[in-house]
Parts: sequence; structure tokens; C-alpha cells
Amino acid sequence: MDRRKMVIIGAGSAMFTQGLLADLIISGRPWKVGLVDIAPQALAVAEGLARRMVAAKEADILLEASTDRREVLPGADIVVTTIGVGGRKAWLADVVIPRKYGVYQPVGDSVMAGGISRALRMVPAMVDIARDVLRLAPQARFYNYANPLTVNCWAVRKATGADIVGLCIGTHHVVQELAAFIGVPSSEVTALACGLNHFTWVWDLRWRGQDAWPLVREKLAAEKARLGSGGRPDDLAPGGDTTLMDEDAVARTFVASNPFSWSLFEAYGAYPAVNDRHVIEFFPERFPQGSYHGKVLGLSAFSVEQVIEHGDRIYESMRAQAMGEIPLDERVFERAAGEHSQLVEITQAIEEDSRKCYFADLPNRGTVPNLPQEAVLEMSCVATARGLRPIAMPDFPDLLAAPLLRKIAAQALTVEAALTGSRRLFVEAILADGSVSDPATAAKLADELLREQKEHLPQFS
Repeated sequence: MDRRKMVIIGAGSAMFTQGLLADLIISGRPWKVGLVDIAPQALAVAEGLARRMVAAKEADILLEASTDRREVLPGADIVVTTIGVGGRKAWLADVVIPRKYGVYQPVGDSVMAGGISRALRMVPAMVDIARDVLRLAPQARFYNYANPLTVNCWAVRKATGADIVGLCIGTHHVVQELAAFIGVPSSEVTALACGLNHFTWVWDLRWRGQDAWPLVREKLAAEKARLGSGGRPDDLAPGGDTTLMDEDAVARTFVASNPFSWSLFEAYGAYPAVNDRHVIEFFPERFPQGSYHGKVLGLSAFSVEQVIEHGDRIYESMRAQAMGEIPLDERVFERAAGEHSQLVEITQAIEEDSRKCYFADLPNRGTVPNLPQEAVLEMSCVATARGLRPIAMPDFPDLLAAPLLRKIAAQALTVEAALTGSRRLFVEAILADGSVSDPATAAKLADELLREQKEHLPQFS
């Protein structure tokens, strides 16, 4: 069996790297894996953890690591980007600074002022990586997981022409949740989806080929009635564990934890992925001052600081394992859910020309006629020997296209601002996004974010 080479750029994102390495080991195939991170300490953690995992299972995987991607890229069959320019410190600033201006974000990595600010940092780095991939590994399939995923892919394609594909597990997870909601095996459920990463409409849902939306509506009505009679389960933190709940409790939690997404389902007849934590960022005007069911977005609801602290605790455990300070946790070899969890499967599906369906971010190019042709969309795709190909959706409803159109316009401005270093377009992107309506306020917010993130913004110098 041929030894294929995968290069992970941003390998210091240890949780992603750990999960992907586990999947590669479980696959039983011989691999060569290149780990790249510009931060030596983060790279040492990723490499140390990877080597311990490979040794524990005596896996046929060759490892190399470097802070210089140019040393590792030659010969790559697959290149994966999962970078985060500026790290958690920069992410936190993207969220905290806008609060001074009345902008409250539960995530801040895709849209709203924080997501746009993140794009300004990410795009130059992604474009540089893409140019190296084209020069040193032109044959490689190029996958991006880094946020803002849609904007990053759009900007890279516009600046370099690289055939980059965005991957996110979120829509797949929501389809699984909808299957569990109506009490049927996820293997028997299929879906068509279209939208933007973190706001993708699951608009055609089928169980054994039949329309499943009537079952969803019936179940929703029943669960809302139970919740209305005091059946609301305890709130779960984002990513909370539902494994110990019975099916009814899981269904009630799905409804109770995502009131806005279910309200969109009732209004539009399609369910938005990826649930409230992400979707509400695409409708900032509906949550003035971050008000969300008696809580404040990013603070008491979907606390960004708590998510970052949780990530830091996980990373510290990984660091200790990588350095041999504590034993390797054997649970790392379980098929854990996460962003990484379909990449090996997709790779194999393409090799085998299996024609299996996945969700990926690719240029529209006529796939969805009522959305801009140049826009990068998250869509249902088929795995072919020629790569992931989007499924044509000539009947995608105009009703569902409408809220996407305004966000695509804001993303087009974001792409141009990030590529050109235009402060004026940065301000216009913030205004078009809708989280700020006053031009003077948008300008002040933009200037403060530019000052804070200056070291990561070479195009603005």
C-alpha cells in the first residue's frame, strides 16, 4: 500500500492534531505526516504527543516536524490548514473590544466585528501558505479548517487561484441531531444543505427517501408543549454532554438550547446549522446589546472566556502528555467527534470514487442560481475521483437565499478589505454585517481593532 503524505499547517492546534492522528492510526494505513507550526513550543507539544501516540499503537506512520512549512511541503498529497493567527489572545481581543461599542458575540470567529477582524489577520497568512502549496506541492489536495472558513477560502481563491476546499463538521452534526430528534438512525437520513459556514440551511431532510420535515414538526410541537408545562431540562453549556440523557431529554435539550434556530425553522421551513451559538451571529440586529433570553451573548450565554479557559485546560493536559509528565490518555484513540472526524473518510472516498455525500465549502459557480456566482458556499457535495463536487440546487428557495445574500455582501467586502488593507472597506464591512449601524461608531471600533491587532496586519502597514 502506498504511503501517502499529509501536512498539517497549524499543528499546534493540538486538539485537532490529536484527533486527526488518532484517525490516521485507526485507519491502519501507512502514512507520512508533516507537522508545521511557527511557534516552536506549540510544535514541540504537537510532535511529542504525535510520537507518543504512534509509539503506543506501533503505527506505520512516519513523522516530521518543522517551523518552516517549506521544509515539509514537498511531496505532500494532502495539505490541511488549521492556523489561528495571534492565538487565543487575539481572539479574545476580537470579542472584548467590540463590547465597548455594544457588540456582543458568542463566538467572534466568522462574522460580526470580531469575525471580520479575525479575517484581516488570517487572510494574509492563508494567502502566503497557498502560494507555497502551489509552488512546492501543486498536486496536493488542499483543505482548510481555519476560521473564518468561508472568507479564508474565498480570499485564497481570489488571490492565488488555489483549489482550496473548506471543511467543517458542523452541518453534519446538525443532520445527526435532527435524525436523533425524530428517533431514527442517522445512517438512514440524507440531507441537502446550502449556506455559509456557521449559517447553512438544511433545507431538504429525508428519512429512507421520504420527506422528514413533517416528523420534525410533529416532534417539535410535542417538545414545545412539554417545555411549556415545565419540562425544560437544565441548560447545557456549549458542547455539553448529553450522553447520559434519555432520548426525550436529549430532544428537549435540543429545542430548549436553540430557541432562535427553531424559530427560524418555523418561519422558513428549514433548519439552520450550526445551532444558536453560531447562527445568532448572522442576525445581530435581533439581539441588541447582546440580549438573549435574559442573558448576555458572549458573557452569561455562550461565554467566550469560558470556552477559551476550557481550551487552555485541555491544551495543558495535552502538553503534559506530550512531555511525558503524565501517562498518555488511551481515550485519545477513541473515535471522538470533532472538526477532524471526516477528513480521513473523505480522503478515502475520493480515492475510491465512492460518490458519498459530504458538506464542504466551495465556489458557487452556478450550483445555486439565486446566489452570487463568485461566492464560496457551504453545500452538499459528492466525493469523486476528481475531488469534492457540489450537488446542483436549481430549486434552492428564494426565501432561504434572502438572508444569505446580505451576509455574502458583507463577506465580499471583508475579503477585499483583508486582501488590500483598506481601512475604509473594513468599516464598510462592519456596517454591512449589521452589528453596528452608525458609521462613526463603526470607524472607532475598526480603528481600535486595527491598533490592537497591528502586529498581525502586514497589509495595513
